[in-house]
Amino acid sequence: MVAIAARELTKTFGDVVAVQGVDLDVAPGEFLVVVGPTGCGKSTLLRLLAGFEEPTAGKVLFDGAPVTDIDPRERNIAMVFQNFALYPHLTVAQNIGFPLRAGSGPGPEIAARVAEVARMVGIADLLNRYPEHLSGGQRQRAAMARALVRRPAVFLLDEPLSNVDAGARAALRGEIVALARRLAVTTIYVTHDQTEAMSMADRIAVLRLGVLQQIGPPAEVYADPDTLFVAAFLGMPRTSLLEAAVYAEDGRVVLDLGSQVLELPPGDPRTARLAEHHTERVTLALRALPLQPQLLGMSVRGTVRSVENLGHELLVHIDVGGVPSTRLDAPAPPSRPVAASTPYGFYPTYDLVDAPPTGEVMVRMPVPARVRIGDELTVGMGPADLLLFDRAGRRIRFAEA
Repeated sequence: MVAIAARELTKTFGDVVAVQGVDLDVAPGEFLVVVGPTGCGKSTLLRLLAGFEEPTAGKVLFDGAPVTDIDPRERNIAMVFQNFALYPHLTVAQNIGFPLRAGSGPGPEIAARVAEVARMVGIADLLNRYPEHLSGGQRQRAAMARALVRRPAVFLLDEPLSNVDAGARAALRGEIVALARRLAVTTIYVTHDQTEAMSMADRIAVLRLGVLQQIGPPAEVYADPDTLFVAAFLGMPRTSLLEAAVYAEDGRVVLDLGSQVLELPPGDPRTARLAEHHTERVTLALRALPLQPQLLGMSVRGTVRSVENLGHELLVHIDVGGVPSTRLDAPAPPSRPVAASTPYGFYPTYDLVDAPPTGEVMVRMPVPARVRIGDELTVGMGPADLLLFDRAGRRIRFAEA
């Protein structure tokens, strides 16, 4: 097993910065998933670690030794690509054994290794077929077998399930993780699919615009995001982002959403910290909430805009009249104030491009609950449900209650 590290790793293509100053440590045998939207630099980072791209700055280390100047063939890595890359004129067995034949290994040993790895990935009965006669899932298994037949120390996967149908994708997720565990190989897996990231990884690394946003165990990163982008990206269903203004007076702190306000409970330990942002604009991130009674005096009221029936539950979209935030961690656009009467004074709003006309929150309701478009609902929440971010998209953190 190999420990992998990146130090200030940067890659530019002309004026485009694909990867910027990434520091990364992957423990021996760890399954790390690099996740982010399309075009964020995930594949470029993987290719830098593999040696297929030369960094503009920074270095890559395997077990503490620099490998930046070492040819990819010398790094004992295996890589699986999104498009399978199987030779159409070769059978599955010949495709799997190709790396060994290229290395001039003994014929009987090659056949035994091919049979062994084919059993591992569940295609032992397909060795005599050609790629055109395989399903997408079977082709990806063949591509994985070809990568693993060399017994690599590092296993790199670049969105390997993107071209696989949904049913096979769910099965392959578990098989890939189990295989990496069984082989005890250091694995880095790149994807834009947060479901894959959350369900497969020992740790996830969230990337945006070539910059590493946060790294940690999936549950920790989801529950405790460092930036507004991480909070918004790791939310299924999507996280609601609402603009709010903070007002603190006489020991009371409220979040003014424009049409209504949220007041922190008296004596809540978050009050003093949030009061430091008096009159500032912040972004409130709300994950989908379970429908529950008003908690500790905190609730919002709104009108049901749409209802999604997911079979086991309903996902209810409630228009609460807030101002949707589309800033993420980018600077806010110029404000164009309009009158919005609230109990706490003038509330300037932003002219947000491509933003929906009203802000909404989402609520989960168990089936067979009944709710119709146009119904009025009150949604209760506790202080722990509030994820707050400053204008730069940084998390406003509070002392433990």
